[in-house]
Amino acid sequence: MTEPRQLLLDLYASAVAAVSAEKCLPAFLPQPSVHGRTMVIGAGKAAAAMAKVVEQHWPGAIPGLVVTRYGHGAACRSIEVVEAAHPVPDAAGQRAAQRMLQMVHGLSEDDLVLCLISGGGSALLALPAAGITLVQKQLLNKALLNSGASIAEINCVRKHLSAIKGGRLALACAPARVITLMISDVPGDDPGTIASGPTLPDPSTCEEALAILGRYAIAIPPNVRQHLESGAGETPKPGHPVFVRNSHHIIATAQHALEAAAQTARAAGITPHILSDAIEGEARDIALMHAALATQVALRGQPFARPCVLISGGETSVTLRGQGRGGRNTEFLLSLAIALGGYPGIHAIACDTDGIDGSEDNAGALYRPDSLGRAATLGLHARAMLEDNDSYGLFSALGDLVQVGPTRTNVNDFRAILVL
Repeated sequence: MTEPRQLLLDLYASAVAAVSAEKCLPAFLPQPSVHGRTMVIGAGKAAAAMAKVVEQHWPGAIPGLVVTRYGHGAACRSIEVVEAAHPVPDAAGQRAAQRMLQMVHGLSEDDLVLCLISGGGSALLALPAAGITLVQKQLLNKALLNSGASIAEINCVRKHLSAIKGGRLALACAPARVITLMISDVPGDDPGTIASGPTLPDPSTCEEALAILGRYAIAIPPNVRQHLESGAGETPKPGHPVFVRNSHHIIATAQHALEAAAQTARAAGITPHILSDAIEGEARDIALMHAALATQVALRGQPFARPCVLISGGETSVTLRGQGRGGRNTEFLLSLAIALGGYPGIHAIACDTDGIDGSEDNAGALYRPDSLGRAATLGLHARAMLEDNDSYGLFSALGDLVQVGPTRTNVNDFRAILVL
């Protein structure tokens, strides 16, 4: 069998490759508009890679504009690529969103808009609704990200404070036909939640957005409260005539990534078990469940026999309590390490498929049975570092960070626990 560390890295690599734009997008490309213009717009961590694939397979030049995260760009010929901030929006994303609305203004019913959407688009298409400032959106974004709210809850709020998300971009494109191709980063693959659904109808309401802000005790300025309470932030709903001619296709999901990793495990002689592609919750709590399952397999051969690998995806969250560094994947792994307590024969990897765990320079990290012992030798106290949200610091000191750089795709968390 392949050495455990390398096998886990191979599983992650195969998962990422399976959901790349190069592999997934070409089969979904439409025919160019016969009588009108065709243009490309898009947003997300995979937007530039998707735009490049469109150009490679398109008959001739195609104009357009996509916005992606800093460092996630790609060299395109005729489609302009703008880089902006994520997960907290900045002025570059605001300018890109404004320009995108200007580009699609005045299209006819003969025109076709190809919209390329992937995770991260919510922050990258940063155009606050009238009367709301970018600074206010930034502060709300930070508060939501630090609160432990789910991505669906966060994006519900974002939609109702935006001038472009929650179907409003489709309104701007009308009467042109819009085809949206999406790489899903949300548990359950709800298309309206991916990047806050800028071209899709939105069934959620301002009232729900207010309830979410209240649930997590997030203070909001009077003008933002008035915007929501008055209904000024309401989004176009299912059944709106603007969506009749439009269509969307989810071209890559977490399940695709997990299935590819499972195939790689089988080829290495290890039986894979996919637990779920849609796990949500506090990263440190989800780790406890995974640790309990892994030790049950190791100790009792239940519910699976050894050797095997437990594979899962989804999007966990982290409620910030300390001042340390780290993302949800290293936080998961540090909590897992503590729960396993050095139990022999169990190895693990947890990485974000976009190559960036939170806002750090790593995708995630690797765990092996001696990780806590090595940390103690270095004078590191794992429990204290977990309470300080300093999972990056621990795995960096161990030399066990996984650093691959931006992958230019994004189906969120990837976890694999190898039980030998």
